[in-house]
Amino acid sequence: MSTALVTPRSDRTFFVFNAALSTVAVAFIAFILLRGRGAAGPDLSFMPAVNATFNALSAACLVAGYVAIRQKKIALHRILMVSAFASSSLFLVGYLGYHFVHGDTKFGGVGPIRLVYFTLLISHILLSLSVVPLCLTSFYFAFTRAFARHRRLNRVFLPIWLYVSVTGVIIFFMLR
Repeated sequence: MSTALVTPRSDRTFFVFNAALSTVAVAFIAFILLRGRGAAGPDLSFMPAVNATFNALSAACLVAGYVAIRQKKIALHRILMVSAFASSSLFLVGYLGYHFVHGDTKFGGVGPIRLVYFTLLISHILLSLSVVPLCLTSFYFAFTRAFARHRRLNRVFLPIWLYVSVTGVIIFFMLR
């Protein structure tokens, strides 16, 4: 028997990489949003609609992927989850590009809708901070065939990722 099959695998390298990448991602997002105004650049005013579409597509892939795995359609589940990841990644790139050029978007609503909007926005932002590291961890567990760990993580992570994707779309419409 090969030593690689019986030697316990250390996940330390992955978790250090994941922590570093996630920290850089959050720091970059914070830098873009906290610097105030946008940079000179092209008109990207169409991007919020594109980003909302990526969020909606991600949410649809997550739900379809959940249904697929419940039906034991593993290959379809894999395709759908990679598609959700790709869609969320494209959203993140578009989000960063838009906010780098245009800066922050102000909410114009008044009255009780402001409380609804900011409650939704704050919960969306706080939970979105976990998406990059948890998504990478989920993919790592699946890739390394640690399916028990993958399932345990995704019982918690799937609802978070789905909530962030759906509330992203809702926030887009509330800003319009």
